[in-house]
Parts: sequence; structure tokens; C-alpha cells
Amino acid sequence: MSIYNFSGVTPSGKEVSFTEYEGKVLLIANTASKCGLTPQYGDLQKLYEQYRDQGLVVLGFPCNQFAGQEPGTSEEAEEFCQINYGVTFPVFSKVDVNGPDASPLFNYLKEQQPGTGDSSDISWNFTKFLIDRGGNVVARVEPKESPETMSEQIESLL
Repeated sequence: MSIYNFSGVTPSGKEVSFTEYEGKVLLIANTASKCGLTPQYGDLQKLYEQYRDQGLVVLGFPCNQFAGQEPGTSEEAEEFCQINYGVTFPVFSKVDVNGPDASPLFNYLKEQQPGTGDSSDISWNFTKFLIDRGGNVVARVEPKESPETMSEQIESLL
């Protein structure tokens, strides 16, 4: 089992197999447009711009499970981050990251990198997972940590 066994659905309804990203370094985050951490969209975009030519792909998954901070449609979430943060990395349809309806992708990510504490559940928006070129989940970065703290780790994987 690896990340390549999963897929995501774009806001327009197209299913994207993660085999499309084989050989790339992935940074996957659950996101929200009405969160105190929303400016991390800009930080994620900076990382994407800085490293995409070397093989980094950032994947955003809007989530409304934390204080209703992604209340609109998937299309509205995608448009918001493009207009307000110039996001050009792929943004997928809204997902649940915890609970009975959690995305199988996020269940897998949490299983591979449980985080700290009693539960592997995602605590808030902008939990970030780093995946190496072989599809292995190698790091989990909690929401309050800036994506930029991952630069050295990303560089080592590229």
C-alpha cells in the first residue's frame, strides 16, 4: 500500500489517480478559507513555486470539519485560494479528515504518521503531510507550524 493507491476528485468532478504523481515529492494539506491559518495558502504556494521544477507537488484538500471554516462549495474553496493567494497547485473537492466519513486518503496518512498524543486524528486545518518520491509518508507537520519549516526536509527529498 502506498499513496499511489489513492485518488482525489477535483471540484469539477474529475477523479485524479495519485499514480499521476509517481516519482514526485508531495505535500498534502487539509485546508480552509475562513481560518486563522488561511494565510498558509500563500506559504504553500511559495513552496510550490520554489520547488515544483525539482519535483514538488502541493495538494490541497478543503475541509469543513473544524468550526465550519470551509462552509462553501468545493468550487468556491478553489476559487477563493486562487483569487486571494494566487494558488496554482491542485486543490481537490472538500473532504472529511476525521470520523466515520473520513477520506480513505486521510485515514491512510494518519495511519502512516499518527502525530503525537492519544489520537492520530487531525486536530485542525492545515495539517501537512510530506510524501517522498517512493510514495512513503515521511512527515506530519501540525497546523500551527508554518509550511516553510518543511523547506529543509523537502530539499532533502528532492
